[in-house]
Amino acid sequence: ALISQGLKYPGIKSLAPDKPGEIFLMDLNEDNPRAVELRISRGFDLASFNPHGISTYVDRDDTVYLFVVNHPHQKSTVELFKFVEDDNSLVHLKTIRHDLLTSVNDIVAMGPDSFYATNDHYFSEFILMFLEMFLGLTWSNVVYYSPKEVKEVAAGFYSANGINISPDRKYIYVADPLDHNVHVMEKHANWNLTHVK
Repeated sequence: ALISQGLKYPGIKSLAPDKPGEIFLMDLNEDNPRAVELRISRGFDLASFNPHGISTYVDRDDTVYLFVVNHPHQKSTVELFKFVEDDNSLVHLKTIRHDLLTSVNDIVAMGPDSFYATNDHYFSEFILMFLEMFLGLTWSNVVYYSPKEVKEVAAGFYSANGINISPDRKYIYVADPLDHNVHVMEKHANWNLTHVK
């Protein structure tokens, strides 16, 4: 299991405010599993690493890609890493930014460079985020990202939070904690999502 740790988020107390975030590996097959910190390749800005949701994608050649939602300086980016098992390390491949990735919470990888991501708020400024929640606005959404296409694929959530995919890869699940719901969405060939239940 890969684990992200160290998120600093407006309005939530941090036990280690000056410590950058980390990614850990835990072998759940061990009798007494323990979390081992993964080294991150040089050239990546570790000082502002503020990891949130994560997702892995295993390619046909068994390459493991790790997608990490990052909030450096309270912005939203997605960091793409390659996991090197022999070395217990992550090689940083690229940083993804886009105007539609405004307040990213979680992510589910769909390929080596594509994913669905939830924006848990419409606004990215703390005061406006609070106002958005206070007024009960349903402006949160899900975005599909690939190098060729970026688009909103589902909307109307109070706060789209966790996201995952069914084992048969036909359905996407979106948790909306403010609405006390998990939305089941059907995935289509054009990557759009439609509400099922």
